[in-house]
Amino acid sequence: MKTLAPLLAALSLAAAPAAFAQSAASGAVQVAQATPPAPAANDSGPAVTPAIPGVVAAGTRIELIKEGFNGTEGPTSLPDGSLIFTETNAARITRIAADGGTSTFLGDSNGANGLALRPDGELYAVQVHQTRVGIVHPPEKRRTLADQFEGKGFGRPNDLVVDKAGVVYFTDSGPNLRPGESLPANINPPAVYRIGGDGKLSRIASGIERPNGIQLSPDEKTLYVANTNGEHILAFDIRADGSLGPARNFARLDGFRRNEQGTGSSGADGLAVDAEGRLYVASNPGIQVFSPSGAPLGTIALPRQPQNLAFAGPGKNTLYVVGRGAAYRIATLTAGYAGRNK
Repeated sequence: MKTLAPLLAALSLAAAPAAFAQSAASGAVQVAQATPPAPAANDSGPAVTPAIPGVVAAGTRIELIKEGFNGTEGPTSLPDGSLIFTETNAARITRIAADGGTSTFLGDSNGANGLALRPDGELYAVQVHQTRVGIVHPPEKRRTLADQFEGKGFGRPNDLVVDKAGVVYFTDSGPNLRPGESLPANINPPAVYRIGGDGKLSRIASGIERPNGIQLSPDEKTLYVANTNGEHILAFDIRADGSLGPARNFARLDGFRRNEQGTGSSGADGLAVDAEGRLYVASNPGIQVFSPSGAPLGTIALPRQPQNLAFAGPGKNTLYVVGRGAAYRIATLTAGYAGRNK
């Protein structure tokens, strides 16, 4: 397809990224908080999966592709079967080839975090250095879609998903604040936003402590949102006018805990769906898998706590997981939803 040519041309870049130590990414309001490393999900056990019927066979190897990345987020599959993800702290997008080799896909991403690829080859990204949502590739189409709402900036845009009609849904988790620190007056509180096909930006959900991962059901009738500080994955019915119905608790997450200050955390982060409509959640214990009705199916523990995930490879039957500076992949019994690059 000609429209994919600029995107696929970038795949020839072969500059392998150097290893970096983990560091905190700067936010728009310059109040970045140093966060201690999250505990590993499976540091002591063997790196293999449990049996989850229809998802993974027991004892499937969890392959470490590489570690030492400078932030790991936003995995997205490409048409050739490879995968890209963001090294947010390094303002770089990295590609993983089918053979596991890595190279720089885009070297100036403005701190891209979540990614979404459109069929026409346009790569959308939420960006945290200068907080905004926009198109970052190909170069001639690079532009900002939204950088403020009602005169106030975003705290820290986190993740996004784009539907078949080109409507963008994204989360803003809010800036990293120290205990007792107030939200700056010029920054919007955490929320979920929608950019319509006409470019109009609207806030469609608020009151969520830490909205993070976001995903659509295969039929695009349900919007899922991960609340990192909450115990449940939230689900919203999408109305005909683009607004959302009331939030409901879709699935309860294992591994929810509270710190000394009483702040809760499930570690709920990136989301993905497979061809059967199952929902995959990166969280404290690992990848938690739920049926389309929200029933728990099982958890895949990894050597490091996962941050995000996507299906890629030939047939989209390999689950790629990134987190805490490392990238992994797992052969599955299912396949990612063909209508989405995730």
